[in-house]
Amino acid sequence: MLTLSCVDGPGIVHAISGAVVAAGGNIEESQQFASHDTSRFFMRVQVSAVAQVETFEARFESSLAPVTERYNMTWRLDTVGRPVRTLILASTATHCVNDLLYRQRSGQLPIEVPLILSNHETVRDIADFYGVRFEHRAIAGPDEKAAFEARVLEIVEEQRIELVVLARYMQILSPELCAALAGRAINIHHSFLPGFKGANPYRQAHARGVKLIGATAHFVTTDLDEGPIIEQDVARVDHSYTPTELMQLGQDEEARTLRRAVTWFAQNRILLDGDRTIIFR
Repeated sequence: MLTLSCVDGPGIVHAISGAVVAAGGNIEESQQFASHDTSRFFMRVQVSAVAQVETFEARFESSLAPVTERYNMTWRLDTVGRPVRTLILASTATHCVNDLLYRQRSGQLPIEVPLILSNHETVRDIADFYGVRFEHRAIAGPDEKAAFEARVLEIVEEQRIELVVLARYMQILSPELCAALAGRAINIHHSFLPGFKGANPYRQAHARGVKLIGATAHFVTTDLDEGPIIEQDVARVDHSYTPTELMQLGQDEEARTLRRAVTWFAQNRILLDGDRTIIFR
C-alpha cells in the first residue's frame, strides 16, 4: 500500500500507475484528491504483486524512486493489514479502553497494544482481562507529570510505538510531548467543547436542554483540542433524557468515533492537509 502527497500537477496518477506496472504489480484500490485550497495532491493506492511476491516491495520502491523525486513527494509504503503498535493512555474512564481492546482481540481493529499507561488504577482490571500489560504512574503535581511524559517517550522508543491513543486520558500534554508525537497521537472528547467544559459536561448539557450530543476524534497538537479533526459523530436527544442517559449515549459515541479514527490511522487512510485531514475511507 502506498500513500503520498505532493504539489498538484498533471501526470501524477499516470506516473504512479506506470511504477506499479514496472514493478510487476496490480492496483486493487486507488483513491486520490486534489486540494484547491492548498494546491496539494493526495493519493492512496493498494497494490498486490502479480508474481515474485517476496521481492515485490523492493522492486516497487525502486520503480517509485524517480517518480517521488520528480514530484518531490512525501510518501510511505506499508503492508495492508499489518497491526500498528499502539500505546493507550488512560485515566478513570473505561469505555474507550474496553472498546479498543475488545475490537483488537476480535480482529476488527488492526492494532497491537503492548502497554496501557495510566495515571489512575481504574482500568487495570480491563487490561488484565485482555492480557495487556498495565502500568500506573500517579500524577500529583508538575514533577510527576513530567515523569509520566518522560515514561511515554521511553515506551514509544522501547516498544516501537507508531500510534498513541488518549482514551479519555484527562491530562493536558506538554508542548514538548505534543511536538514529539505530532501526527501520531489521537485524542477523543465530547463535542460540547468549548460550550461545556469541566468535569460534568453531560450535566451541563442536560441543564441547557441540548438536542444533539456527540464526539470528536482529532490529532493532538499544542493548541488544546484544536488539532486536525479525524472523525465526528452525533446523536439526537430530547428533554426526556436524564444526565445519566446522556452520559451513556455520549460514551457510546466517543468509543465509536475513536475506534473509527484509530482504524483509519492503522489502515493509512488519513493524510494531513495543513490543519485538516484527508480521509480515504
